[in-house]
Formats: sequence, structure tokens, C-alpha cells
Amino acid sequence: MDATTKETRKTIESKQAALRVLHAELDACRACAGMIGPVVHGPPVASRILLIGQAPGPHEGKLGRPFAWTAGKTLFRWFEESIGCTEEEFRDHVYMAAVARCFPGKAPGGGDRRPDRQEIAACETFLAREVAILEPRLVLAVGTLAIATVLGESPKLADLIGTMRRVRYHNVALDVVALPHPSGASPWHKVEPGKTLLRRALALVAEHPETRRAFGSVLRRGA
Repeated sequence: MDATTKETRKTIESKQAALRVLHAELDACRACAGMIGPVVHGPPVASRILLIGQAPGPHEGKLGRPFAWTAGKTLFRWFEESIGCTEEEFRDHVYMAAVARCFPGKAPGGGDRRPDRQEIAACETFLAREVAILEPRLVLAVGTLAIATVLGESPKLADLIGTMRRVRYHNVALDVVALPHPSGASPWHKVEPGKTLLRRALALVAEHPETRRAFGSVLRRGA
């Protein structure tokens, strides 16, 4: 093992250790009385690709990982078709986070409740620390709440999906590719212009240098 490889391994192990400390604090968090635990987070993957969703659904807490139910099946199918990776390969190479880490419960009109400002602010401190640890080069913002959180604005999906934005997020310069939420409750990605714009967005993800670095073996396998 050469000096560069040793240094890289040391950096990865240091980031993983910092993420484990953060995860222990997340697991112990009881800041939001309106949220339904347990806290949901992925493993401490020291990745330069960060996926940010809205919040866990009603099943993720029992299964213990993000996007573990119906929306996740759609999301991982998108990445399988665009990158060529399996769900487990994606989870092994991408750090998965969310604007809120507990299930918010159901909204009065049906569907999952959108986290309120106080709940978002409580989790934002953890998200900021994750960004500081990971120093991501690519953020995948999934759904309107995650998009607004990362970009600081809420443009129409049709004006944003299929584009890449260069921003500073928690003092880290990175690229952002926005994706529609894969929930079955939203038909946006199933009809035009959403179908075409989603394909463009996924192509941007697949072609990004950080994706090619992280999934190099997968991309070569599919060549």
C-alpha cells in the first residue's frame, strides 16, 4: 500500500468515525414532539455524493434505512437504469440523508405531513455537520422540500429538473442535481415534460465525474 493509498484510507476511516459519532447523537435525539421515531439514517458511508430526501415514511423506521419502501423501489430503479448499479451498490457508494430524520406522521388531508420549520431547523444542524464531514462534490436533492432546502429557493420543477446548479451549501462548493420525488402519489415524473426532464437529470448524475469515480467498476461492467 503506497503513501497516497494509506492517506486515503486514513481519511475515509476518520470520516466514518465522525459519522458514527453523529449517528449516535441522531439516534438519541428527541427534539421534536410531533415526530414519530425512531430516527432513520443510512450507514456511515464516506462518500462525496450526498442524497437528501424529505423525511422517512411510515415504514422506514421499522426497516431501519432511508427509502426502504415503495418510493425507494422507484428511486433505485432510476439509478439502476441510468448508472447500472443495484440498490445495495447505490447504498454502499452514496451517503443518504434527509431534511428530517423521523416520520412526521400523516397530514389531515392524507399523505405524509410536511415537516414544519422548527423540525427542519432541528435536523439542519445534523445535516450541516454531515456536509462538513463529507465535503460532497455532488448533491442529489430529491423532492421539492429537499430542493428548496439545498438551493434556498423553490422554483418550478419544470425549470429545474434536468439542470445542474453550482452552489455553496453549508460553506461547501458543490454541484446539485434535483430529482422529483419518486412517490407514487405524484404523477409528475410519469408524464411529460416530467418524463423527459427526469431522463436528462439522471443522465447528468451518471455523467458527473464523482459518479464515474464512485461507480467506476459498475460503469465498466456495463460497458
